Amino acid sequence: MPVPHASQALSRFTVLDLTRVRSGPTCVRQLADWGANVIKIDALTEDAGGEQPGGPRHGSDFQNLHRNKRAMTLNLKDPKGLEVFRRLAEQADVVVENFRPDVKTKLGVDYESLRQINPRIVYGSISGFGQDGPYHKRPGFDQIAQGMGGLMSVTGAPGGGPMRVGIPVADLAAGLFCAIGILTALLERDVSGEGQWVQTSLLQAQIFMLDFQAARWLMEKEVAQQAGNNHPTSIPTGVFKTSDGYINIATTGGRIWERCAQAIGAPELVSDPDYATAPARSKNRDALNAKINELTQKKSTETWVNELNAAGVPCGPIYSIDQMFEDAQVKHLGIAQDVPNAENRDIRLVAQPVTLSRTPSTMAARPPEFGEQTEEVLAEFGFSNEEIAELRQRKVV
Repeated sequence: MPVPHASQALSRFTVLDLTRVRSGPTCVRQLADWGANVIKIDALTEDAGGEQPGGPRHGSDFQNLHRNKRAMTLNLKDPKGLEVFRRLAEQADVVVENFRPDVKTKLGVDYESLRQINPRIVYGSISGFGQDGPYHKRPGFDQIAQGMGGLMSVTGAPGGGPMRVGIPVADLAAGLFCAIGILTALLERDVSGEGQWVQTSLLQAQIFMLDFQAARWLMEKEVAQQAGNNHPTSIPTGVFKTSDGYINIATTGGRIWERCAQAIGAPELVSDPDYATAPARSKNRDALNAKINELTQKKSTETWVNELNAAGVPCGPIYSIDQMFEDAQVKHLGIAQDVPNAENRDIRLVAQPVTLSRTPSTMAARPPEFGEQTEEVLAEFGFSNEEIAELRQRKVV
């Protein structure tokens, strides 16, 4: 198959993808979806047809992470396999890996080794806790990072004990931040002519994602607590029961609070000293929520969404995932897109959430089968037919 340039934005770059599971593939997906020539290196020891880290190859998770890439097999533990990889790296722009920090050095595919043969290489690394330090050898997993990164302490109902978030937010954030770092390094390379090592970790990414909650401690020494569905600072903001379900209502500042009180038919709450100011609403949050909840139960979710939005009060329904994809605005945004699978049957995947006016991202190619483009890729990098046949015979590829 030809190089599946999903966009022209990054089409001049070649990326060697050594990643697996989620954080690394999330990073490389960003590069692939914007048109980079991504070559996924499948370890020759993996099960070609099924189970592997990250789930079955034809499962929804793997398929969503690995579109717009090509794949080749390579045994990096064989000296000849390492030689092959180095020949690829000589011509590549980017290498991305999420091994434990010592693994890449043992394999001989670490940044210091590769930059000796290609000083322009940009090398992206994602680890659990960092490339050095007291925890650097520990295996890293998303839920561990959610706990150590403070997220589980502020998630869930007050007094309910720590609660993980329903998505692998540390994995996803680390992957996105690594992609941002790689793109930044590629921009800088245009000036200096040299590549560099881009590093992030699940722990760093999770701490960064705490954002204002982390800043509250660093600046004001306030330790955020669990607040359930209540916003910690903008009140009233939360989930309220309707006659047929639930609704999110968000108020920020006095003006929106006034509009909210009017819209729900309780203008007297605005002048009530218990709710007239932000500090008062914060102190009396539970009582205020109870009053709003009594009123919202009188109408349906759809009615409230229409009336509150018309009044300029931010609000919205609370969808299950299937309901979300049926929403008119979600359909309009086109974030679910089709790509043919190996049987030429369309599968639907989650598209990029960013649009570019001249070089948009597309679903250019389905996720590759195990090592599907091995010969094709090697030929593009200058390997002869004889060399490729020998590599096959020696079980290097």
